[in-house]
Amino acid sequence: MIPISHFAEKQQAHRSSGREQLRGGLLCGFFLFAATTLQQVGLVSTDAGKAGFITALYVVLVPVAGWLVLRRRLDGIVWAAVLLATAALYLLCVPKSGFRLQPGDLCLLGCAICFTGQILCVDHFAPRVNGTALARDEFLVTGGLSMLIALFTEEIRPDGIWEAAIPILYTGLLSGSLGYTLQIIGQRDVNPTVASLIMCLESVFAVLTGAVLLGERMNGREIAGCVLMFIAAILAQIRHFNLRRLAHLLTGSISRKRRRDKGVL
Repeated sequence: MIPISHFAEKQQAHRSSGREQLRGGLLCGFFLFAATTLQQVGLVSTDAGKAGFITALYVVLVPVAGWLVLRRRLDGIVWAAVLLATAALYLLCVPKSGFRLQPGDLCLLGCAICFTGQILCVDHFAPRVNGTALARDEFLVTGGLSMLIALFTEEIRPDGIWEAAIPILYTGLLSGSLGYTLQIIGQRDVNPTVASLIMCLESVFAVLTGAVLLGERMNGREIAGCVLMFIAAILAQIRHFNLRRLAHLLTGSISRKRRRDKGVL
C-alpha cells in the first residue's frame, strides 16, 4: 500500500492538508482496529452464524447514527431496505434453534458499533483526502495497534506464523488491503447507509461460496435470506432514479403506441 499510495499522491493534486489526512487515518484506523479486535474476542465464545448477524447490525446502526449525530435524513425506501437487510441477515446467520445470548455477544455488539464509526469516518474523510493514502494510514494505525496489543497478550512464534501463512496473506492482501481500499474509494460518492447495505452482501457471498466451493447445501432459510438481501440492495439504489420521469416516459410511449395502432386501423 505504501508505494501505491505514494504513486497516487503524485498523480493526484492534494485536496486537503496533511493534518486532515493524518486525522482521517488515525480515526479510521482506530475504529477498524477496535472493530476487528472485538470481533476476534467475541468469536471465542459465540457461534459463527450469530457473530455474523450481530456484527452486520451496522446496517441498522449506520443510518441511525447518521440521523442522530450528523442530522442526515433518509428516504423511507432506504429505511425499508435496512429492515429487509436485517431480516435477511437473521435468516442467513441465525439457526432455527434460535438466538441465545452468550458472553461474547457484547463484544460483537461493540464490534458493530465500531464498524459503524469506521463507515461514517470514511464517509467524512474519503471525499476530502487522497483515498489510497487514507487507506494506507488506516492500515498502518490498525496494524501498529494490533502488533502492540499482540506483544503483551499473545505468544508470537515463527512456526505459528508459518502455519497460518495463507490465511494471514489472504486477509492482509485481499480482504484487508484491497477490500478496505475499495471501500474508501467507493464511499466518495455513495451514501454511508447505502454503502453498509452493499457491504452486507458479504453474508450472501459467504453462503454462495460455501455452496459452490465447499459443496454445502443451501436450505430454504438461506435462499430466502439471499433473495431478501438482494432486494434490499436494489431498493437502496432505486432512489437514484427519477420514478416520475420513468412513469412519464412509460405512459408517453404507451399513448404513442395507441395512436399508431389507431392510425393503422
